[in-house]
Amino acid sequence: HTSVCPRSLYLHEVHRPCSVMLLVNPHSGKGQALSLFTGHVQRMLNEAGVPHTLVITERQNHARELVREADLSQWGALVIMSGDGLLFEVVNGLMEREDWEEAIQTPLGILPGGSGNALAASIHHYSGAQPVSSEELLVSCGFLLCKGLVSRMDLASVHLGSSPSNPTRLFSFLSLAWGFVADVDVESEKYRHVGAARFTMGTLVRLASLRVYKGRLAYLPVDEVDGEEEDGQSPVSLEMTSVSPQRQPPSSAFCSSTFLCRPLKDSPCQNAAHHAFKAKKREPMSANATLPGPPDSLLVPLDQPVPSDWVVVPEEDFVLMLAMYQSHLAKDLYAAPDSTLDDGLIHLIYIRAGISRTALLRLFLAMEKGTHLANNCPHLVYTRVRALRLEPYSPKGVITVDGEVVEYGPVQAQVHGGIARLITR
Repeated sequence: HTSVCPRSLYLHEVHRPCSVMLLVNPHSGKGQALSLFTGHVQRMLNEAGVPHTLVITERQNHARELVREADLSQWGALVIMSGDGLLFEVVNGLMEREDWEEAIQTPLGILPGGSGNALAASIHHYSGAQPVSSEELLVSCGFLLCKGLVSRMDLASVHLGSSPSNPTRLFSFLSLAWGFVADVDVESEKYRHVGAARFTMGTLVRLASLRVYKGRLAYLPVDEVDGEEEDGQSPVSLEMTSVSPQRQPPSSAFCSSTFLCRPLKDSPCQNAAHHAFKAKKREPMSANATLPGPPDSLLVPLDQPVPSDWVVVPEEDFVLMLAMYQSHLAKDLYAAPDSTLDDGLIHLIYIRAGISRTALLRLFLAMEKGTHLANNCPHLVYTRVRALRLEPYSPKGVITVDGEVVEYGPVQAQVHGGIARLITR
């Protein structure tokens, strides 16, 4: 195994191997995740000397329960071989732990084995590589995993509001969607056997009977947050250290067969508060006192009006609302071209009612290359925000978080910059 590190880093005594927990959902995508792993990735990990323990998930939320109770000191990283749904389980399992602040710094890896593979496509894009086919994307992510470089990743705290006094809170690494995009994601499940083409088929079906969704959208724009906006950050600075077998590294360290990489002691990014933005003073949500995870200082309870410094969208008829924190919505949907892994931003896109089917199709075709925002479509609005709230008025509809269907009703979210760790580049 070779480890490529900046020249400023130095090498100490080698460390014994740390094992990677590798979770595989055998039913994801076309149901070929396990065979893709054994056919493409397993040999790469063996040749790179990355020891791993394979865990086959057996049911929904199996991974969530597993990581919530696991002794994370045994694992150098948690790697998911599936679509984005399994990583959603893992992230939320980590954030439900009492030691969430340390647990969420456990490096996470993603190997594309599902239909959308949005985060895998985003990681591949951030590495500077050109778009590739499905199996090439898997090999690319496998190489990144073997290199083991760890970067910070944003998470968004998402509140669902059936009970305003006691909201459900989830953590999201990818997207929050309502309207056209969410409907396509859910309705295309019936075409899962065709793999990524399911989204194309679902889009065409939904275009044939275009819906209008009524609701109220509000958001906190970037320029309403005190302090200067931060640009995307580079990967976590690393140093090579040795750790005795008796004294295990923190769960945020990623171990390869030879080296242990961890943040520099004097690196500001080691502090989770490094990416905290100075918000205008407002009381954090009262429910946070009983919920693990960081306080949502930009949000007020869902049964209260949004703060006065928020923008309330005047229109109430929409075709879609999409909030993104990564570049890709699927392998071939480059939805937020300005997004980076830890820019501390929500990239908010919404399309107002009145757009024609032809114009909407043209936008989605342009999204394959990330040029949709330059189309000058009068119905499309794109803005960068720190927090948002959506209150659907339509009695029926679908809201998804990271592609997973959640309770339909009022929802709000705030981004937390750089609190997670992802194996990338």
